[in-house]
Amino acid sequence: MRRRLFLAAAGGWALSGCDTAEAPRLRPAARRPPASRLPPGVRYEEHTVRLPAGPVRHQVLSVAPDAPVKLGAVHGARLDSAETVRSMAKRAGAVAAVNGSFFDIRTSAVFSGYDGDPLGLYVEHNALLSEAASGRTALVLGEDAVPGRITEARSVSRVVAEDGAARPIDGVNRMPGRIVGCGGVGGDVLQGQRHTTTAPAHNKLCTDRDELVLFTPQWGPEAARAPAGTVEAVLAAGGRVVRLRTPAGGPVPVGGRVLQGTGTAAAWLRRHALPDTVLRITSQVYDSEGRRLSGKNLTVLQAGPRLLRDGRVDINIEANGLSPTALSQRHPRTLAGFTRDGTLLLMTVDGRDPGTSIGVTMAEAAELMRAWRAHDALNLDGGGSTTMIVLGQLRNRPRGADGARVSERAVADALVVVAA
Repeated sequence: MRRRLFLAAAGGWALSGCDTAEAPRLRPAARRPPASRLPPGVRYEEHTVRLPAGPVRHQVLSVAPDAPVKLGAVHGARLDSAETVRSMAKRAGAVAAVNGSFFDIRTSAVFSGYDGDPLGLYVEHNALLSEAASGRTALVLGEDAVPGRITEARSVSRVVAEDGAARPIDGVNRMPGRIVGCGGVGGDVLQGQRHTTTAPAHNKLCTDRDELVLFTPQWGPEAARAPAGTVEAVLAAGGRVVRLRTPAGGPVPVGGRVLQGTGTAAAWLRRHALPDTVLRITSQVYDSEGRRLSGKNLTVLQAGPRLLRDGRVDINIEANGLSPTALSQRHPRTLAGFTRDGTLLLMTVDGRDPGTSIGVTMAEAAELMRAWRAHDALNLDGGGSTTMIVLGQLRNRPRGADGARVSERAVADALVVVAA
């Protein structure tokens, strides 16, 4: 049966197995890798559909729940630096990959200096590598009971000293005091305002003078640079305090970690992180109903907004800190979702190429995913970051601006499909 896509009378999209005069065809593009080269249960397709506003070219990778593959996320060689999806896929031995979370991109007006830093929750192989923007939508893979789902998530991290003193950890692997995208804990203040907030604010900056930030070896060889008066506790494996350093910003020990403190958090470290004592650090991640996420190969990647919930369009821009104008903006998109039977759908939509592909709005993205039988779906990072790699080849046409040349952007992380 040939697949067709058309605009329904109510303005939505629907799939049909019949040819109709008013149904614009989804035309397979010329580039399609031989199916025999992908693992069983993994399918790749390219199509173009015509909307009233113009053509939309998109690429779809579907992964059946019983496909002999491993699904997860990977970052670049180090979290403090960005890398292309193609490079990350090659290192992971992936047969396919798409870009993942938002990140601290250097072209942003609120750039903090480290363009590999994921914004929001990022869990890789059950290791928390970036704290949540509390309440933002997240893609979850590798849970013990559920192979994959979409939920709104938060994370909680804390440190307990040997003397019993405890303190929340504000951030993981990021510049202390600067919370790009907000959604943190404690005394975060949105730039230009005076009151504290814990709500996400996309592309906005929150600041906090009193922060405790954890750096892991995945971050890079040295913790983030910090001004005078800051303190960091250098921890060996097991949490033993090797020494205190000031100002903060020194090497992260192999197999160890660094806790960096500013303001009152620096004072806390001076009092409680005494050499040869042990600091116990714990982290948990929770879904929208307060259930803890767990799994040996747990992957959680926060982005948003949600597009579909239980088969219905549900674009929750408020929970993700987006402005209402985000609904009407037309961009390239990277989308992820699940069908009712648990098939994972990864989709990229080309844009910024008048006459060939104009991109989609959030509402159009939701309807496009629903047309491909997605039951739940979310938006990942898009624009110039949108990238689809299949069998080592770039399959979409990423552009950083209207009419710009095709170019692969370095990003923070990628969702990968690896043959088992």
